[in-house]
Amino acid sequence: MAGHTAARDKVHQLPELLQLLQRRRSHGETVVCTNGHFDLLHIGHLRALEYAAALGNILVVGVNDDASVRALKPNGRPLVPAAERAELLAALACVDYVVVFAETTAERLLEELRPEVYVKGADYSEETLPEAHVIRAYGGRIALAPLVPDHSTSDLERRIRRATDGESRAL
Repeated sequence: MAGHTAARDKVHQLPELLQLLQRRRSHGETVVCTNGHFDLLHIGHLRALEYAAALGNILVVGVNDDASVRALKPNGRPLVPAAERAELLAALACVDYVVVFAETTAERLLEELRPEVYVKGADYSEETLPEAHVIRAYGGRIALAPLVPDHSTSDLERRIRRATDGESRAL
């Protein structure tokens, strides 16, 4: 398919991504970055990613690796391995690049990427955002994406568990 980029070709290791971003910035493009677990992709994720993409020319999404998700989330998460989560995100039209990172926060990633705009969900504030000091240190901007009520991964996981509990009782 002419002009089509396979999703997996939008997933990069950090050194390669930094080179790609340097070239694009030299043409005056603005880098926007967001990050998260993205364990079960849902409409809240999509709308936050579209919001972020609208704030610049290039959207980079950082995805927590499996070990960092396990350190932060209960109940056997992640449900989906990092490589698959990254490829699914990369398939979205609004996402330009995806990078998997190993830390529980994106501080080190942001120190390397230095996006002009950093986006997180409005469940954070600039005061509670662990990465805020990194963004402020180099003069970047923080934007908080509006939330979609009752559409978090935890909400989705609870709905799935309720539905499967009902099915197992019916058997």
